[in-house]
Amino acid sequence: MKLNITRPLIVFDLETTGLDLVRDRIIQISYIKVLPGGEEQRENLLINPCKPIPQEVTELTGISNDDVKDAPSFKDVAQQLNEKMKDCDFAGYNSNHFDIPMLAEEFLRAGIDFDFSKCRLIDAQTIFHKMERRNLAAAYKFYCGRKMEEDFTAHRADEDTEATYRVLMGELDKYAPGVQEEPDRVLENDMDFLAEFSKQNDNVDFAGRIVWRPLLGADGKPLLDKDGKERRFEVFNFGKYKGRAVDEVLRVDPGYYSWMMSGDFTFNTKQVLTRIRLRGFNKQ
Repeated sequence: MKLNITRPLIVFDLETTGLDLVRDRIIQISYIKVLPGGEEQRENLLINPCKPIPQEVTELTGISNDDVKDAPSFKDVAQQLNEKMKDCDFAGYNSNHFDIPMLAEEFLRAGIDFDFSKCRLIDAQTIFHKMERRNLAAAYKFYCGRKMEEDFTAHRADEDTEATYRVLMGELDKYAPGVQEEPDRVLENDMDFLAEFSKQNDNVDFAGRIVWRPLLGADGKPLLDKDGKERRFEVFNFGKYKGRAVDEVLRVDPGYYSWMMSGDFTFNTKQVLTRIRLRGFNKQ
């Protein structure tokens, strides 16, 4: 289907050093500029972020510090991008939540006030989530073949629980070995597997103030335990010690523990912090 557009549309994606809009920087920008007549202009740029690319980002994107050492900085290409992108609309995947804000920050850091308020911003992920609902009722219809209101009263915890149980069993039936041909669409009827599959982040506490990071060897590869699993340690995910090992920070700055315990953090975060602190005492 041809896009019905009246002005150019920039379909784009960014790779960055991380997800912090203030501290992180773009390392790659790729876009397709679709013109009203149907012509497509493509460009792919590596960008020197002027700061080290974390190892986990290199593993994820394949972009290393060596790849960008001779690339232009965003400031070097900002005016060129401004000229190519002005008077355009934008489309991406999760772009309204991350890529557009990050691109806006980079333009501003380069001294260019790119006014995205004058652009139409289309997010394919938002469209996907709104068109293919992801609530319990939608899951019940998909996996159980019936409308939830036919079997249950909505917004009753006991009935939602029963529906959730049926959905889980329906998922295991649908994605059972031998039913699905694609290996990555097979679910094992095993609670360890399902718990790992259900993870969406590496948070240690529920609020994500402390996260897991792999312990790396001298070769930069994750070290494994006797069971072949990655050895991990806890790091702070905010503030002045972001990225630093929690036990190390508590050792060199004991007052940080007191500050967090008296601060506006969740009880769960304080509980996790206390456990790490006590573990450090027991090692002494």
